[in-house]
Amino acid sequence: MSTNAGIACALNLTLWQPCCIVCCGEEPSVNAKEKLTSIGQPVPELPVADVERAQQHYRDALGFEIGWLYPGKGIGAVSRGHVAIFFRRREPPFEPAIHWIFAEDIDASYKELRSSGANIVEPLEKKPWGLRQFTVQDLDGNLFYFHHD
Repeated sequence: MSTNAGIACALNLTLWQPCCIVCCGEEPSVNAKEKLTSIGQPVPELPVADVERAQQHYRDALGFEIGWLYPGKGIGAVSRGHVAIFFRRREPPFEPAIHWIFAEDIDASYKELRSSGANIVEPLEKKPWGLRQFTVQDLDGNLFYFHHD
């Protein structure tokens, strides 16, 4: 299989297409007749200096509920609706996480987070790539790009 053919098939995120045999010479491991199992949403684990402080910040500034805090306070969680976030204590300096979040009503989300005291580091605006977007940064530098197209 050529590298370009492999990339072309790897980028096809739909169910297997007949082109896979043509370009790769291989049948995929999951074909159109097999049913994919259901999996849940990924839960991000954000690096933070202090898990309990992060939980309180997400509750107070971002509207989350505190879920649990493991004994020793090295890991904990918050949730908001169907979204859960885990926090794990790390020694600074660490690489902050970046997340893109689709907001159905970007104006309402912006107004809510601004009024609750979220640290909005880029205001709501239309970006050159066509999205209306704003950016929130948490106490540990983790970034959330809220967007709507």
